[in-house]
Amino acid sequence: MAGESQELNFEGIERQPLRAFTEKAYLDYSMYVILDRALPALGDGLKPVQRRIVYAMSELGLSAVAKHKKSARTVGDVIGKFHPHGDTACYEAMVLMAQAFAYRYPLVDGQGNWGSQDDPKSFAAMRYTEAKLTRYADLLLGELSDGTVDWAPNFDGTLEEPVILPARLPNLLLNGTQGIAVGMATDIPPHNLREVAAACIHLLDEPDATTAALMRHVKGPDLPTGAEIISPRADLKEFYEKGVGTFKARATWEIEDGSIVVTAFPYQVSPARVQEQIAEQIRAKKLPMVEDLRDESDHENPTRLVIVPRSNRVDLSEVMNHLFATTDLERNYRVNLNIIALDGRPRVMGLKQILSEWLEFRTATVTRRLQHRLEKVNRRLHILDGLLVAFLNLDEVIRIIRREEEPKPVLMKRFKLSDAQTEEILNTRLRHLAKLAEMKIREEQKSLATERAELEALLKSKVRLRKLIATEIRADAEQYGDERRTRIIEREAAQAIDETTLIPNEPVTVVLSTGGWVRSAKGHDIEPSALSYKGGDAFQALARGRSLQSAVFIDSSGRTYSLPAHSLPSARGHGEPLSGRLDPPDGAKFAGVMIGEPEDLWLLATDAGYGFTARLKELLTDRRAGKTVLSVPENAHVLPPAPVPPGEALVCAVSSEGKLLAFAVSEVPEMPRGKGNKLYDIPGKKAAARTELMTAVTVVPAGASLVLWSGSQEKVLSWKELQEWRGERAQRGAVLKRGWPRRIERLSARLPAAAA
Repeated sequence: MAGESQELNFEGIERQPLRAFTEKAYLDYSMYVILDRALPALGDGLKPVQRRIVYAMSELGLSAVAKHKKSARTVGDVIGKFHPHGDTACYEAMVLMAQAFAYRYPLVDGQGNWGSQDDPKSFAAMRYTEAKLTRYADLLLGELSDGTVDWAPNFDGTLEEPVILPARLPNLLLNGTQGIAVGMATDIPPHNLREVAAACIHLLDEPDATTAALMRHVKGPDLPTGAEIISPRADLKEFYEKGVGTFKARATWEIEDGSIVVTAFPYQVSPARVQEQIAEQIRAKKLPMVEDLRDESDHENPTRLVIVPRSNRVDLSEVMNHLFATTDLERNYRVNLNIIALDGRPRVMGLKQILSEWLEFRTATVTRRLQHRLEKVNRRLHILDGLLVAFLNLDEVIRIIRREEEPKPVLMKRFKLSDAQTEEILNTRLRHLAKLAEMKIREEQKSLATERAELEALLKSKVRLRKLIATEIRADAEQYGDERRTRIIEREAAQAIDETTLIPNEPVTVVLSTGGWVRSAKGHDIEPSALSYKGGDAFQALARGRSLQSAVFIDSSGRTYSLPAHSLPSARGHGEPLSGRLDPPDGAKFAGVMIGEPEDLWLLATDAGYGFTARLKELLTDRRAGKTVLSVPENAHVLPPAPVPPGEALVCAVSSEGKLLAFAVSEVPEMPRGKGNKLYDIPGKKAAARTELMTAVTVVPAGASLVLWSGSQEKVLSWKELQEWRGERAQRGAVLKRGWPRRIERLSARLPAAAA
């Protein structure tokens, strides 16, 4: 009844645990991806989609001598008959086989836009492009009709397709491939046809040959774009022996009219991307020795990148070494020779294993071809024997055919003929009954008998079979081979030019504002009051050093931070906020700046009257968050640091009460971090009880003057006058002269003109 629950009937439905089902489903998917999508087969070096494209094109009659046809026609046949997947993926696989910069020996001859090395994915849609097979594809298809391979039903069982193509050369190594499966991947670089063919012939003659012996023929990968491989021979031997390793390739270049001309890029490198990388370095002033960059590539010179130096004194080799180290002009390639072997299992193999197994495949292919031909010869000889009997008894044969209702069994019985022989006799036309036909039959018999003897001798002798295979490989290498494109030259790894060597070591003044904005001005004669500041901002501190030194900043929490002085913005503008490049604690403000040599001493202090000296090297840090150096008492503020000169010098401190104290800098302890010792006696131990603060502090070298700043006003005390305020560390100091500003905001030392 409606509304009543009914029991579900699970009869005939398989039930299994979810864990078992998901495990099996994932394993099935993994095996499909490994065996039927991502990894190449050893025999023809193709993935299933590539094999189906090549076979479908041969079935469409798109041989190297045929006219081009629309790519959409081929893709339609492939996905409709053999490969029921997306047309886009199928077309991309077809495009890859047509790109001369991707395949060492392309299988597809394309007409139209098939992409470029700059952007391999920029090919036109398949409705616009046209294609046919290349001459090289005949190496894979030439023996397909000779009974050389097994056939299997297509996905819907209406057609048959070859399980593998009868490759006459190891296409796996010649074109290489890349693929990512489930839990494994493959990276096989392309190789030179003549070199691989020579190694195969050597291995046929000497099956026990070592990898080193084979490498006398196979020098290394041969990349479609040329360039050069710079890895040591030991690195190449490693991946040829183990099947796993790496190698480096770099662009080739030459000098022309004082400029660098790049003539070939490494495999799978985009020239446009390289130009962007070089241009970016020029914009960032990391290539001051380069004046211009031009792409002069055209039809006659497919690769021509011109790098113009700033002068003829520039070391062009050094420039190129820097570019090799910092751009894609030099690339590292991974090698993983992971292949579906003849037993149908994926395996990582070395060079000798690959060639040995491929020669097994080739031997089996040639054997099947010879056997197929032998069977055809035997069948033809059998037919010729029957025809000869008929010609020798022509009158009797004609009589039986004319008189008997069923002549076939009578002929078979009368002349002891087989069914096939009798059928051939009955199908013979009258015009073929001439006397000359007998002579032709005897000539054909003789020729086929000789061929049969040769075929049988080949099949019985392994030595003769190997010689035949070697001869065919040699002939194919002569017909389809070419010279090596990629030079193999062992070179040292490229080193980038040290950035500091590109920057002039010149005097600079680093200026810090109260708002935490920083800038760097050339020279030491900078007057901070003459600089422009943003609204509400003002000068806070400066430090004089050199462009190759590091500027060290200290914030109100006592943390220090480091930045290269040459990386700071120019003083022509307002600079940039330090908070954009550093990560100070919330609420912290930058209080001062230091610059100099690592062993330079600097005085660090707080307005609570405590401080110490520290070496600049102790304050340097690479961390954006800085490091804690100065312990700041509660409610105290950090004062701008002051450089400590060598020799005799006085620490000068002023208080909010208008008092000045000068004492020997030798009384201040040197520490890597901490609160320091008392420099100026501030009444009240607790923060709330402080009625007086140390508002400024500096260090004055012997013979120099002390400058006291109050706004734009300045008062100068000579070294001799300064002795009136001389005392000891931790005292309170003496009141400044009558008429002087009570609030001193900043102190600085001024050297005599001769010393400055």
